[in-house]
Amino acid sequence: MITAAPDGFRLDRLDTPIGAALIVTDEDGVLRALDWEDHEPRMRELLRLHHGAVELRSAPVPGDIRNALRAYFKGDLGRLGEIVWRVNGTPFQRKVWTALPGIPAGSTLSYGALAARLGTPRAMRAVGHANGANPISVVVPCHRLIGADGSLVKYGGGLHRKRWLLRHEGVKV
Repeated sequence: MITAAPDGFRLDRLDTPIGAALIVTDEDGVLRALDWEDHEPRMRELLRLHHGAVELRSAPVPGDIRNALRAYFKGDLGRLGEIVWRVNGTPFQRKVWTALPGIPAGSTLSYGALAARLGTPRAMRAVGHANGANPISVVVPCHRLIGADGSLVKYGGGLHRKRWLLRHEGVKV
């Protein structure tokens, strides 16, 4: 398991149309977490689970990450792909998280369909659990996973944000 830099991770905030985002980067300027201000305890718990005891030090987010996120929220959806990110977790979690950016903006996929893509067609619940433990909201687009019946199910930042993100990306919800 990779641990945090000795001096901890850096924390900054970014105002978005759906609330203040908390952005955590490491000493190399790599994105480690993105969550919502009203879900800060959840974000801190995910960081603890993935990295152990982590100190968050207030520091500005690197300009390239800030600029890409601002551009995304203004409609330049492809800019998320420019953000370098790194996650810890189980091999299966990392497999799910690595697959999520392969779901193009403007489209969705069911948990079962992603499980099938990963070669584990019966693991839709495991995909759901991994998706729920994703520490990098928006950039690792867990909001693009939906129920088999097309319903919006579960989103760590709240269903109102999931609905907004999907509509912003052109999905009819």
